[in-house]
Amino acid sequence: MNSLKFVLISVAGWMNREQQRVVEYLVTENHWRNRIGHWCGFRPEEPAHQIKNRIQFSSLLLLLWLGVQTAFGADQQVHHIELDAYWEKVSRSVKEGDFEGYRATCHESGVLVSGISKTSYPLSIALAKWKQGFADTKSRKIKASVEFRFSQRYGDDTTAHETGMFLYSTVDAEGNSSKAYIHFEALLVKQGSWQIIMEHQKSEGTKDEWGKLK
Repeated sequence: MNSLKFVLISVAGWMNREQQRVVEYLVTENHWRNRIGHWCGFRPEEPAHQIKNRIQFSSLLLLLWLGVQTAFGADQQVHHIELDAYWEKVSRSVKEGDFEGYRATCHESGVLVSGISKTSYPLSIALAKWKQGFADTKSRKIKASVEFRFSQRYGDDTTAHETGMFLYSTVDAEGNSSKAYIHFEALLVKQGSWQIIMEHQKSEGTKDEWGKLK
């Protein structure tokens, strides 16, 4: 077994099946010279063993790059799964009127910024304003729900910056419904669990804009 194939087997667990097929293709003897030789920059007059060594080295670099990319992608996937679970908790708390559950998603030093009203104040003050709405939802005087969609998501293991829209819907006791489409940004930190430390409600949006997001 040559060294390249040994490395391939050693790190194959890092890769998805598509990436494995790419590398398996590259290490097929019949394709080395024609398919990736020109990328490696060998000259036709070079001895065969030098050509093969050059291709092996270049293929190994590609293999390691694929491994790094796969590992990074896996980290990002876990990151998004955790944040999706966070936003689902927020949505569930609103729908059930669970004020304490909602408050647990907010950092004690959190800030609410409103581009609509051009104000900024502690999230604790916003929570006090919203508390009655949670109580009314819990007692079924009204129905409320919130959904989130995103256009941009940055972050690492302990921080996240999410950009997108939320749709806040209510139905009152008389059956009157309302929907608010809001462009927003959120800054979150993870200290045991994810919490929002800054919510920026930037501007009102439209149903069409909402439909363009995932």
